[in-house]
Amino acid sequence: MPRISAPSVGQHREQVHRRVFEAFSTLLAGHSVDAITMAQLAAAAGIGRTAIYHHFADKEAVVVAFASYETGRYIQDLEAALADIDDPSQRLALYIRHHLDAGQQFHIGSGGHFYGTLSPTAMLAIREHVVVVEDVLRSILSDGVAAGTFIVDDDVTAISLIHACLAPRHLPAPAVERFILRALGAQR
Repeated sequence: MPRISAPSVGQHREQVHRRVFEAFSTLLAGHSVDAITMAQLAAAAGIGRTAIYHHFADKEAVVVAFASYETGRYIQDLEAALADIDDPSQRLALYIRHHLDAGQQFHIGSGGHFYGTLSPTAMLAIREHVVVVEDVLRSILSDGVAAGTFIVDDDVTAISLIHACLAPRHLPAPAVERFILRALGAQR
């Protein structure tokens, strides 16, 4: 029977999951997702090679849980940053900067190559995390349209195009911010 290192089983599970996510994040800095093994992940997290399977059925389960964990942290930080800002242009500028600053921390390495190997269920779970982020942007755009700050004919297309502009990490953030705000008709 595994030894628990917390006052309760639930707290122990949270600690182990956090260690696995931290180890996964560290391993991602030097490896693609598909190159990381469950044994490497267990060793980096400081848990037994078989113990990791008590928490995650396989690497795909780790990826989905990691995405949920990272999305939760990302949204919490973003909403805290947006809390005191009312102006839609400033809110969108902050969203853009926040997204660009998050960089690779929020985006799992190896992109489409790895995601193409995920099961349809895992892909759907990952997509749900993307929708949570899109909902924040959708709210900013909706408020901006209501205030007469932005011109958005189709929010689905606008969200997709904005996120496409946020993908190239080599561009200066102020240039990306100006481009997106101008594209939406914002006067700054």
